[in-house]
Amino acid sequence: MTLLETAGMTERLRACLPHDVDYASLRFVDERSEYLRVRRDTVDPIFNDHDTGVMMSIWHGGGLGYAATTDLSPLGLDRAVETARHWARITAGTMVAAVAPPDPSVGDYRSAVEIGWETLPLEDRLELLAQQSRLLGRDPRIVDWEAGLTRRDVDTLLLTAGRNGEEGRVEQRFQFVYPRMRATANEGTVTQTRTFGGNSFCGQGGVEVLARFGFGDAAERIAEQAVELLTAPNCPDGVMDVILAPDQMILQIHESIGHPLELDRILGDERNYAGTSFVTPEMFGTFAYGSELLNVTFDPTVAGQLASYGYDDDGSPAAREYLIKDGILVRGLGGVMSQRRSGVDGVSNARASSWNRPPIDRMANLNVEPGTSTVAELIGSIERGVYLHTNNSWSIDDSRNKFQFGCEYGQRIENGAIVGAVRNPGYRGVSSNFWRNLTGVADADSFIVMGTPNCGKGELNQMIGTGHASPACRFSNIQVFGGEA
Repeated sequence: MTLLETAGMTERLRACLPHDVDYASLRFVDERSEYLRVRRDTVDPIFNDHDTGVMMSIWHGGGLGYAATTDLSPLGLDRAVETARHWARITAGTMVAAVAPPDPSVGDYRSAVEIGWETLPLEDRLELLAQQSRLLGRDPRIVDWEAGLTRRDVDTLLLTAGRNGEEGRVEQRFQFVYPRMRATANEGTVTQTRTFGGNSFCGQGGVEVLARFGFGDAAERIAEQAVELLTAPNCPDGVMDVILAPDQMILQIHESIGHPLELDRILGDERNYAGTSFVTPEMFGTFAYGSELLNVTFDPTVAGQLASYGYDDDGSPAAREYLIKDGILVRGLGGVMSQRRSGVDGVSNARASSWNRPPIDRMANLNVEPGTSTVAELIGSIERGVYLHTNNSWSIDDSRNKFQFGCEYGQRIENGAIVGAVRNPGYRGVSSNFWRNLTGVADADSFIVMGTPNCGKGELNQMIGTGHASPACRFSNIQVFGGEA
């Protein structure tokens, strides 16, 4: 039985909501996590975490107040209400923008689970990781290696009440799985690391998430590629074509599309901490963000993707929307309050990392839609270039415009064929120019649904998961470089 299923819990939470204010919401979060790791064939201490609390929000008289608490007793909840009332009174008339609260919603969401974790006992989970560890460390040149698995179950309940008697209730239950592997090889002065997709192979579901990403078949390949990179030549320098594999595309999407389109950045809310954006409100509807091949959707309805949900944390129903259509910027990444402030169309993406943080504009599932080319056709079209896999470093300016990214593994392309691996590959560019150089998008056969589990933003900081999916993509006239490491 989860805490939300405890007798009388929902009624207790509902009873504390005030009805003499313009609008009130209570967001309950109950999170249970398990962290397993086998490093160098040794089981690390098992770590389990249970975190529960509520966030009370009150809109009244043009002010907005928050109060978070772990005290779920009637007295503790009443104190949170009074604290939120206090801050709503103080902020009345002083807000940067007077914004009405979201409309109440009623609904629910459940992560789709095919195989429950109760079918894989703890000893079996540890043996699975031990098997992968043994495969990762078989070559004596592998000097450090690990296999890990994190599970998170998160129950949320959003209750809302307005002065006119309207009430909302949104209950959501999420189950997340984060498998990971790493192998580090060394020979002389050269050290190289390969990972399981840079920790991007994660999603919602049960045991089936491991098979979805081929977790049980990846260890030998990861170790072999780490060793291969020890003797591979350094990545060549110069302007050339590149193909970005899906596990590198997710970083490109995240940093140079996702963050620049967040409306709170565009409005200046994040300026002092996470930066602003090169995008301005006037660009929506006309700006050529990329070539005509670029189609980007916000889609929290994809089954199994890391940031799928039915409603955002303000209670707005989730729906699939195009952000960029045929290269043209059409919609921003902002929840209902940012939309009302900016006058720009947005999406349902007001999200909070936990019970003790208010919702802010966050990416959820942000996907580049498949094209019509095969990966073989993309490779065959390149006279000189590189095929880049798995991000391992990133740098981008405060306006999310100029960037420089490094990858774990590269493959040199000559005359339409892959001719060998290169190490320490990197590339740089300017966001809009880069996407306008998109000259090939692979079809659905290379489309992979992945995620980024650790996106940070906000003051106080909020670490949250975002979903990204993409096929392999070709870009022309890109500045590529190698760096000895």
